[in-house]
Amino acid sequence: MKRVNVYEEADRCLMCQDAPCTKACKTGDPARAMRAIRFDNQTLATRWVAACSDADLEAAEQACIHYNWPIRLREVLRSIEPDEVTPPYPSLEIDFCGIHCENPFFLASSAVCTNYEMVARAFEAGWAGVFYKTICLQEIKEVSPRFDAVHSNGTHGDFYGFRNMEQLSENPVDMDFDILRRLKQDYPTKVVIASIMGNSEEEWTELAQMAEKAGCDAVELNFSCPQMRVSGMGSDVGQNPELVAIYTTVVKRAVKIPVIPKMTPNITHISQPALAAYLGGADAISAINTIKSVTMADDAQVSGQRVVSGYSGRAVKPIALRFILEMSGNTVIKGLPFSGIGGIETWRDALEFIQLGCSNVQVCTAVMQYGYRIIDDLVLGLQCYMAQHGVSRLQDLVGSQLPSFTTPTHLDRSTMIYPMIDRERCVGCGRCEISCRDGGHQAIVFDFDTRQPRIVGTKCVGCHLCRLVCPTGAIHPSKRITKK
Repeated sequence: MKRVNVYEEADRCLMCQDAPCTKACKTGDPARAMRAIRFDNQTLATRWVAACSDADLEAAEQACIHYNWPIRLREVLRSIEPDEVTPPYPSLEIDFCGIHCENPFFLASSAVCTNYEMVARAFEAGWAGVFYKTICLQEIKEVSPRFDAVHSNGTHGDFYGFRNMEQLSENPVDMDFDILRRLKQDYPTKVVIASIMGNSEEEWTELAQMAEKAGCDAVELNFSCPQMRVSGMGSDVGQNPELVAIYTTVVKRAVKIPVIPKMTPNITHISQPALAAYLGGADAISAINTIKSVTMADDAQVSGQRVVSGYSGRAVKPIALRFILEMSGNTVIKGLPFSGIGGIETWRDALEFIQLGCSNVQVCTAVMQYGYRIIDDLVLGLQCYMAQHGVSRLQDLVGSQLPSFTTPTHLDRSTMIYPMIDRERCVGCGRCEISCRDGGHQAIVFDFDTRQPRIVGTKCVGCHLCRLVCPTGAIHPSKRITKK
């Protein structure tokens, strides 16, 4: 039988509520093990099924309700080498603009945190804090439906891009601030941050003071929402450095708690409004909000019409990282704490933001797909990474990868790395030859009789397109050599 692909099977897992496979298994939790794999903790998965017999896993597999065919639980979970990292794990405690956080994981201001009950459940699950859904003084009425998704290979339930037309909190203002007051009162060790949006200096001041009076730890200034129906709000402000500076200054004068402007990605140079926020007295900066986008599916219409709206999900992560890098590299504002947002789904995603200078990260779309429970794998994965690399303080990882970045001018153009084919892993599909022939330098020859590709060294330029398209991971880099 063909060897099971662990990640493919984990991606097929439905991540069920009250998973039937676990209910059928008497000695372990195969659903939790599959979730660990899905969220980049493959080597940790065995701890939830270590006591399971083959009969237990067979029963779990038979109980699987996947609509095509059951997940191959036995093959997946028996093929994993267990990790060697054991408790105690390093602490994930970190300070963010003077606020102590039990870990760097926060809910982003969005649909995942719109009432007391939701945030309380997130806190109980282990999230360190919340940027509560943005509060404004205008009446907010949302459209229906207002979401759309770009799915992975047409697979429903899993998407890499998410488009939304949602604006701000629909709750009465007094209700929201009462919710924030009760959250801070009932969960004093958690971080409660009010996200606000005004349409004038007076509105920004009033909302910020209400947040402070409610006991919030900080206030986030939403200069970034891309789908406001009222002009002069959201990203209209974030694209205007002068307004960013004015409103940041006004709020700083009005309250004593930290002020955190939220930047829009719908701009060429994010450092311009970020610098304006710094000059206005910002204590930290959060970025990014959703990216203006268009989706054209037949069911992507909003109220029977098409409209530009915000795009999020793991597809936007490289763009978000680019903006974080730009701000972290700015010589004036690089000392500010950053809160990273955009496509964070696994602990490794979060680590990338941290390594570029973020002291905490905010998560939205992944929670909308999989629920608050993903905090378990976010925390555990990051702790294990730190343990494996001998890192005792999370703060030591903040900005650790910044020195590795350079400009195109300084890249080494005198050497190259040839790709190398692993014959044992190659299945002879020919994808490498097709891509090199039609999108590269025609440096691969495919033998149709033996179904074996061969790299032509005199034509290869070391672009590694072949390595990226290989579906079995059979192409690897070799040693770096001087160009002839």
